Amino acid sequence: MEECKMINTYKILSLLLSYPSCELHKFLPEVTTLIKEEAILKPANIREVETFVSRFQKMDLIDWQAEYVQLFDYSRSASLHLFEHIKGDSKDRGQAMVDMVEFYSENGWQLSTSELPDYIPVFLEFLSGQEPAKAAALLAEPVHILNRIYIALMEKNNPYQHVLSAVISLSEKQPVQKETNLIIKNEQPLDLDAEYEEIPIEFGGSQSICNQNPRGHGKLHQ
Repeated sequence: MEECKMINTYKILSLLLSYPSCELHKFLPEVTTLIKEEAILKPANIREVETFVSRFQKMDLIDWQAEYVQLFDYSRSASLHLFEHIKGDSKDRGQAMVDMVEFYSENGWQLSTSELPDYIPVFLEFLSGQEPAKAAALLAEPVHILNRIYIALMEKNNPYQHVLSAVISLSEKQPVQKETNLIIKNEQPLDLDAEYEEIPIEFGGSQSICNQNPRGHGKLHQ
């Protein structure tokens, strides 16, 4: 069976939502041209992505990384892990992760990073390898969770809201506010003491910031 062509827009949006790296910072000037070439985003969404790119092109990488961590790692409302919003700290979350890994495998895709399977950039990378109609249908399944994150980012007036808006626009169905409100209502506050453990420092060689990729994201090009 012939392998389907990668949907570049999904891959690019995956990268824009990933932890900022030197490679990603250098890639930003290419973003608008590539998404315009594929032309699956609406012009309004492309302009929003341009706004995002313009903001972070001008920012030092260290400052961008600090903003990313503060934005996504210390608030459940903006977490980029899908199951954070609907399962929180429940025991069901582990099984949901296992099921998602199996789903990826059944569709011929293996996790290539150390990220959890429900991490939105990972999910978008998976969708980039699917047929467009299938990708849009699969994206519709967590669309209300994505909308919840979009609302959180919009309330913070953060430019990442534009990337989430672009992602949602690609879904087969658009979110219903009532469903999103239910997620918000049931969402539990993040217990930082329970969620985060201190990462041990490793010695034995220095790296420049451009070589560091602590979250294990995939490369820009495949």
